[in-house]
Amino acid sequence: MRSALGLMLASVVTAIVIAGVWFWTSSPRADAAPPQTTAAAKADPLPAAAKQAARDDVETTAALSKRADATQAAAPAANPAPAPAPVAAAPKCANPDALGISRTVVVDTNGGPGFGFLQYKQYDFLTDKEVVLTFDDGPWPTTPAVLKALADECTKAVFFPIGLHTTYHPDILRQVAAAGHTIGAHTWSHAHLASKKLTEQQAKDEIEKGFSAVKLALGANPAPFFRFPALAHTPATTAYLGTRNIAMFSVDVDSNDFKSKSADEVINNVMTKLDKEHKGIILMHDLQKHTAQALPTLLRKLKAGGYKVVWMKAKTQLETLPEYDAMAKTEKPIATGRPIGNVVQTVAE
Repeated sequence: MRSALGLMLASVVTAIVIAGVWFWTSSPRADAAPPQTTAAAKADPLPAAAKQAARDDVETTAALSKRADATQAAAPAANPAPAPAPVAAAPKCANPDALGISRTVVVDTNGGPGFGFLQYKQYDFLTDKEVVLTFDDGPWPTTPAVLKALADECTKAVFFPIGLHTTYHPDILRQVAAAGHTIGAHTWSHAHLASKKLTEQQAKDEIEKGFSAVKLALGANPAPFFRFPALAHTPATTAYLGTRNIAMFSVDVDSNDFKSKSADEVINNVMTKLDKEHKGIILMHDLQKHTAQALPTLLRKLKAGGYKVVWMKAKTQLETLPEYDAMAKTEKPIATGRPIGNVVQTVAE
């Protein structure tokens, strides 16, 4: 009996203990209650270096997402990468039916190669119906009309200016360069370099001073492209050009524009010879009024005839010689103060 009573009492005590433990562990406590919403304490200001680092992180992210805040965008990024040099986009041709350029060739002028089968039967790089447009004797007041005709057809040419003429009209030669054409040289004064009256030194002076005059007008080195006045060369002058790595240009199709009496005659000369040759380097003169007048129609006829323009560029530009640069700077252009139209007028054609 006593034993049974003891067991009963022990069971009751055990139950009370278990209930107390359960109550203590399962009831919510003040230190375990969810935090109350309160105003955040004001943060201590960041050090200057930390501020800059934080700003940089934001700017980098903003740049990637293209949503930079105006204030952040104004602040410089840490160690910014150098910006790439701007690349000028090639102007689009506004003429959908333009003659254009079929291909561009780069010429390695090492050793002074010759082009144009009238004299230099070396490099037959043109295929059937391909032509190279070239102009001698500028710059002149007629040159801008030539440039406009070329621009209207979105095509390019090679110009061989006379050094003395560049001192008269340096601004016009700069227009040729701005239009993106290749510019070589055509001697200083259009001297006949095969003349017995010229010494080898004088012929060299004509060549070099012509190139230096072009450089002076452009503020940049010209292409190492040269054409002899009247196509008159000698073994000595061709050898000299070879030592200077200057390419020589002759002709395949001569427009004879310098003795043509009208624009129609210039056009007929070129197209008749092309019908025979089927391709080649075309010689014209931007100095000639009839050439400027003929060019818009001539370019359209080339297009209609299935001809394509090849533009020739030089692999490297010519380094002119300092002594000739100095000579070109001392030359003074002729300034009469009277427009050419007031001095020379055409009275009959």
